[in-house]
Amino acid sequence: MTSFALRVQCKSRRGIVSAISTFLAEQGCNITDSAQFDDAETGSFFMRVSFQSEEGRGLDDLSGAFAHVRESFGMDAEFFDEATKRKVVIMVSRFGHCLNDLLYRWRIGALPIDIVGVISNHMDYQKVVVNHDIPFHCIKVTKENKPEAEARIMQVVEDIGAELIVLARYMQILSNAMCEKMSGRIINIHHSFLPSFKGANPYKQAFEKGVKLIGATSHYVTADLDEGPIIEQDTIRVTHAQSPEDYVSLGRDVEAQVFARAIHAHVNGRVFLNGNKTVVFPPSPGSYASERMG
Repeated sequence: MTSFALRVQCKSRRGIVSAISTFLAEQGCNITDSAQFDDAETGSFFMRVSFQSEEGRGLDDLSGAFAHVRESFGMDAEFFDEATKRKVVIMVSRFGHCLNDLLYRWRIGALPIDIVGVISNHMDYQKVVVNHDIPFHCIKVTKENKPEAEARIMQVVEDIGAELIVLARYMQILSNAMCEKMSGRIINIHHSFLPSFKGANPYKQAFEKGVKLIGATSHYVTADLDEGPIIEQDTIRVTHAQSPEDYVSLGRDVEAQVFARAIHAHVNGRVFLNGNKTVVFPPSPGSYASERMG
């Protein structure tokens, strides 16, 4: 049997869950996992259903047959095969901890993605990437050539059919036009402190202020720098006995873990944009171990 999933987003009203479950039953499908959320503030409804097609119905057949339910409730709905890996482009500059972590998780099968290319504005990680049999694209970015460089980046993304861009510590600000064009399809990772420190050497600043918690935030990229809808966050406790170098090491570790979990959630269709926020459904039991790996 083939395992599929259905994502649904629409205005909240009575009968949505019943209509979906009835449709799947009539199509010879068995629901294996289901999560839903009704946002009372916005009046929006979100649902993700995993199911098995016991009678061999394909995605196109199911999607076509679902049209009357979709239209009846004004739904944004998507059927997809849970076994199909999303095509991902990684962008990186000179901090390689997130890139190396993603490559490792991808290589051992813990991150169900198809890395179809790596783009960098430096040559530092060319050998690492090529040794994984992944195309490497070095696109230099300066103030003078930024529009042309970004056009080249988008050309690479479109030529290889990438469905998601992940910024693995890519230290360039993307234009508003690119953020809008790829809305909901670019994920970033950055350090997150209480209180917040910006600029150079944030971990050193945190050490000097005696911070007790450091962490990381992964979010969708928007025109508002580092303020896009948040997908995943985590923190780790530090003490007065640790050095600035310890802060950096621990910070990079939590960044890598948060980033991987955010990507895992996105490619498995568990993240829904909800205005300036997200709805993120927890992983099903079968995928939890790989997502928490690290």
